[in-house]
Amino acid sequence: MKKASNVLVTGVGGIVGEGIIKCLRMASRGLRNQKGNLHRKYFIIGVDSSALAAGLYFSDIGAIVPNANASEYIDSLISVIKKHNVSAVYLGTDQELDVVSNRIRQIEKETGAKVLICSPKVVKISRDKWKTYLFLKKEKLPYVESSLPEDAFDLIEKFGFPVVVKPREGYGSQQFNIVHDENELGHAIRSIENQGWSPIIQEYIDGKDNEYTTGVLSDNRNNKIISSISIKKYIKNGQTYKGIIDDFPEARRVAETVATSLKARGAINVQSKISSGSQKIFEINGRISATCPMRAAAGVNEPDLLYRNVILSEDLKLPTYQKLVSMRYWNEVYVKKRTYENVISTGLVTQGANYDVLD
Repeated sequence: MKKASNVLVTGVGGIVGEGIIKCLRMASRGLRNQKGNLHRKYFIIGVDSSALAAGLYFSDIGAIVPNANASEYIDSLISVIKKHNVSAVYLGTDQELDVVSNRIRQIEKETGAKVLICSPKVVKISRDKWKTYLFLKKEKLPYVESSLPEDAFDLIEKFGFPVVVKPREGYGSQQFNIVHDENELGHAIRSIENQGWSPIIQEYIDGKDNEYTTGVLSDNRNNKIISSISIKKYIKNGQTYKGIIDDFPEARRVAETVATSLKARGAINVQSKISSGSQKIFEINGRISATCPMRAAAGVNEPDLLYRNVILSEDLKLPTYQKLVSMRYWNEVYVKKRTYENVISTGLVTQGANYDVLD
């Protein structure tokens, strides 16, 4: 086996892709070869569609690829994987997850690399919040009551205003609305539809400090739970900016049941809130979460565990983790302007990890 396992991370200008890189770096700390010299376990190739993606410059090699919606995206991705002898691919954006999940067989057949995501079935259920709701309801799992626009008033009659209106296929806080009357409801629905998305209406659960994000990792071969870890999260602009990492047994139990029922065989993330003393699930992400560095700091490094399970066929089980408090803050990456201009012209960052990164 190579000293450094070549892995590719996409969407390295976003919080998920950057988080995956952080986790892979954390897994590599302290590893030494026989001569006592520090070396990396992972050699990271970061890709993004923009030269302004910070992760390009703290990957070992950075490369520009087309946007995920471009017709040439998959061919470009395959080319980078082949060129750098990549053994595993991590996806850092939901747009890429949608596209790549339908082309996994092609990518893996042409490159020999493994794409470390759940099955296309799991991705489809998790990427559509209405399908998520129907799945949870069918499996008798705790869910946030939901409806499509044509049945919105049945839901409102049951729960009253306010209600939540958001895109079925959205992510983060994009087009997330809390509406308080019929006029606001109509405006929110039209706004989402004007963006080319489909709205979903959900019951509103009050409380800013009762939201949980739980990461569950299932064995790729037999779907047994490898790890689960919950964070009580505090949201800012749609992202977790502070978190309490503790046991939270009910949140973990519910999320593990979701992973088992889904036959996830990989990493998923379950979003839930407490209502009347019980957890209710309002979202499932069929991918590694943006909070993965918090979990790695607590001892559950999902990108590393995923690689070890899928690529190295290791049997893993992590029943415990550290209890921590996480507080995020802004950070910067600085490169010379001529370096940035060179990346625009060549599409490459050949010495990414050698640039100054304030960490």
